[in-house]
Amino acid sequence: MKRESLPGDDCDRAGQSSRPAPSGSRSPHQPSGQHVLADLSGIAAEKLGNCAALESLLRAAAEAAHAQVLHSHFHGFGQGQGVTGVVLLAESHISIHTWPEHGFAAADIFMCGEAQPELALAIIESALQPTSRQISVVRRALMEESR
Repeated sequence: MKRESLPGDDCDRAGQSSRPAPSGSRSPHQPSGQHVLADLSGIAAEKLGNCAALESLLRAAAEAAHAQVLHSHFHGFGQGQGVTGVVLLAESHISIHTWPEHGFAAADIFMCGEAQPELALAIIESALQPTSRQISVVRRALMEESR
């Protein structure tokens, strides 16, 4: 699949980021990591509708996990409605989708390299204070070719 360069794109022609890896760590682009899916229920509605607050929360969660934030984008759906947002990381991403009317948030944390997604989840849970949670962790890794 050919990768097209977009305005503001900082990738070279090989599709690799031209930004340096964080100092003092191995490359964050290892083809393995953990994908944490968190269904968080029983959250106060006022914690689930503020784009700026959720963006700040997910950026703080990424930093706590020792991940490098590249970019973020959040969108609110209107007064009393939810937010969808993503923080793009050198190590992958953190996203959240909220439903204030149901007190529910779905968070998706995928990190490779030495980043620690469990630390990001702890920050998110501490701020949102869900009364119940369902967590799934999927190990993602490059599979060896069958012979």
